[in-house]
Amino acid sequence: MEEEARCFLGRFVEEFPTVLEDDRLLPVTPLSHKVSMEELHGESLDLGLRLLDARGAPASFRAILCEAALSKLLQNDLSPFHCPQEAESNQEEEIVLLQSEAVQRLFLNKLIDVALAWHQNFPTLLPIPSRFLHCSIHAIKNTRRKMEDKHVALAEFNQLFGIQDGVERAYYAVFDGHGGVDAATYAATHLHVALSKQKTLQSDTATAFKSAFKHTDDMFKSKAKRERLRSGTTGVIVLIQGHELTVAWLGDSQAILVRNGQSVTLMDPHKPDREDEKQRIEDLGGCVTFMGCWRVNGTYAVSRAIGDFDQKPYVSGDADCSVTQLLGDEDYVLLACDGFFDAVKPSEVPNLVLDALQQPSDPESRVDAPLEQSGHTVGPRVAQQLVGYAKAAGSSDNITIILVFLRPPEQLLAQVSTTGTT
Repeated sequence: MEEEARCFLGRFVEEFPTVLEDDRLLPVTPLSHKVSMEELHGESLDLGLRLLDARGAPASFRAILCEAALSKLLQNDLSPFHCPQEAESNQEEEIVLLQSEAVQRLFLNKLIDVALAWHQNFPTLLPIPSRFLHCSIHAIKNTRRKMEDKHVALAEFNQLFGIQDGVERAYYAVFDGHGGVDAATYAATHLHVALSKQKTLQSDTATAFKSAFKHTDDMFKSKAKRERLRSGTTGVIVLIQGHELTVAWLGDSQAILVRNGQSVTLMDPHKPDREDEKQRIEDLGGCVTFMGCWRVNGTYAVSRAIGDFDQKPYVSGDADCSVTQLLGDEDYVLLACDGFFDAVKPSEVPNLVLDALQQPSDPESRVDAPLEQSGHTVGPRVAQQLVGYAKAAGSSDNITIILVFLRPPEQLLAQVSTTGTT
């Protein structure tokens, strides 16, 4: 990575030879106008990653660079960026808000400072992941009026948070928003940050995830109250930690594992008509009714979500988790929203993936490009074909797919070639 990183730094400092002046437009737009101290971590990392990704920074290097810049930002006195306490005074507890554009200008300047220093004296960096996980991602609005899905692919989890405990981690998430994209955007920005701060991350990953989901839901509740937001989001997350695969979920987005060409059930999605979910809602005094589909109190078609505060606790913010030991014979894990799984059965996935892998690629096409040298993507071609299949099978919803190969795709093709099966 070092040579790639040095080349990137050369280009970057040529574009940003000095810090940004106060009158210069930011090169990337912050997510919010106002940000709490707790939200600053996730929003700054999001801003930095977007800036560096758009300029072709190597994945592990951009994570390390953002972590270094954030550490320097948090060493500053941020009180000059505090917003006046007026509209926020009706909060149950006083929340200090920062002027986002001003504080993010300071963050970007810290990032530029780090880049300039590293260009002059390249540092000893954190170890990069030794196990490359090829990944294929594709998302479409489909026939819906708006795209309300968000996704995260973070093979550089440790590097982004400066974790040096010797256990490699990769994080992947799909969030399926409804009633707007705000909740999905918020979860995609903050949930992995909340997870990184859990003390039980290594010893009890399921508890860490449940706490991270709950904390993110509580954080979004404060934002939703002060900004009058009403959206919600389901979510499914996979954390690959050493030889352990943890799935955490709220709602009806799903993840499945394929091992030796066979789909393995990892989870049971939360749906209002699932018997235990229906019983839970009714025990709380709510109801589940059929109105074109099964709905909680005649409103939401999901029984668990981040957000949807007008229907809490019936629409629960409590996540479920499952933990699977990786034995080395796993092919891949697939994460997708219900727009995919409403049209495609999990048992169909293995053949669909193999069919997509066997399609000839166009070397001149970015979409059909072979495995990229970064080791983190096979391009969107495989996921794109799966999305196309779901659409052809009748899905009209937003569709997002993340396909994470636990062994190189070439091995799967070689195995098919040897056995003669598809």
